[in-house]
Amino acid sequence: MAIPDFQALMLPLLRLCSDGHTHSLAESVETLGNEFNVSPEERQILLKSG
Repeated sequence: MAIPDFQALMLPLLRLCSDGHTHSLAESVETLGNEFNVSPEERQILLKSG
């Protein structure tokens, strides 16, 4: 699967944030990665800007 873009990630991220709990960045990345079936190799890819 292609890595989701900003627009595709926004609604699932907002849903995660709306549950009333505090989520760390790592937890949010893990949750969104799982939702979009992003492989561990794809999760290691960084933008050119870092």
